[in-house]
Amino acid sequence: MEFLLDTIHIADIEKYAKIISLAGVTSNPTIVKKEGKVDFFDHMRQIRSIIGRDQSLHVQAVGQTTDAIVKDAFAIVSNIDEDVFVKVPTNEAGLAAIKILKQNDIHVTATAIYSEFQGRLAIEAGSDYLAPYYNRMINMGIDAKQVIKHLADQIAFQHASTKILAASFHTVGQVNDAFQAGAQAATMGVDILRSALQNPAISNAVLDFTKDWESVYGVGTNIATLADEVLDH
Repeated sequence: MEFLLDTIHIADIEKYAKIISLAGVTSNPTIVKKEGKVDFFDHMRQIRSIIGRDQSLHVQAVGQTTDAIVKDAFAIVSNIDEDVFVKVPTNEAGLAAIKILKQNDIHVTATAIYSEFQGRLAIEAGSDYLAPYYNRMINMGIDAKQVIKHLADQIAFQHASTKILAASFHTVGQVNDAFQAGAQAATMGVDILRSALQNPAISNAVLDFTKDWESVYGVGTNIATLADEVLDH
């Protein structure tokens, strides 16, 4: 499983890179807007320096035509690095661009996937990742879990190297469902991680354990202090 952060907020990336096995970072124009008018390429290079070259960095092209998308993609890899996965919308212009980009050995993440058919076309175009929008599909009455399952089955049948990078989550349960359906990766906002790791039930359990320990060994003691006492004697 690959866990990615859907943000370009430097402090959050630095924090969670130390907490989880962070597989990469994804971004799109809406996420960039949240940070304001940053020095785009420099900001992305900062993210790369935090996560390292072994993790994946996904940056979206904003062009509307095939030519504009291709030009965006070349600008991205030229000004950030050649390991970047360029996110390309899975529409007519995007699919044509994906074919061109793959002919030039550029990594591609096919994004804005709402249907199984889009995903199949992106697989055939040679996309490295597919990014189906989980919660958005649900809001449209589409069985997101089934879409991912069928795409995962198709990838396995073809022995394709494409991976499913599920995106657009509203709950932790949706992330779990995506993985169960066959997604190899999931990108999520920091709010999803916080809701999973800062659950009050977890804090209560930890507090109960601490109270039980201190009722036996005394307030303020822990295993490390017991070890120090042994060394002192």
